[in-house]
Amino acid sequence: MSKAHPWVAPPHPDKPLPREQLENRILELINSVNTCTLATVSTAGKPVASPIEYTADGLELVMLPDAGSPKLKAMERDSYVSLAIHKSHNSWSHARGAQYFGQAVILDVDTPAWTEAMEIFRWRVWAEEMEWSLDKPPPLQLVRVRPERILYTETWLWKEGYAARHTWRA
Repeated sequence: MSKAHPWVAPPHPDKPLPREQLENRILELINSVNTCTLATVSTAGKPVASPIEYTADGLELVMLPDAGSPKLKAMERDSYVSLAIHKSHNSWSHARGAQYFGQAVILDVDTPAWTEAMEIFRWRVWAEEMEWSLDKPPPLQLVRVRPERILYTETWLWKEGYAARHTWRA
């Protein structure tokens, strides 16, 4: 047993976290980092996991994949995706992350959905780094991931008397 973190030792609580608290913990996590690992399926039917930056919009995530990239082409073929977001950790006392399962909606340039998403996505940071114009958003497709299910894990919850794994469903 850990002297520093005795709650890590079994048995672990299995009490479910109330939905509102679960949503708040997911929101805090996804707003505290800005990259995830997005999993799609290649043309050969093999899984491909790629890092990508996102901006959270509630529990949905908005991304700007490179035009013509394999991940964008994969989402055009099959919109069902999975992704992982996590904080770094070096102990079971504070492992924390979320796995998303849902639909990737491709937002075409100059549509109302694209315009709304561009107001949320931090495109000016990209534009400045890429030496693009800061006057208007780049004319690139965005992707909005709409979760159907989120598997949230936080081992610190053991300390608070709750199970570490929880499932959120739309």
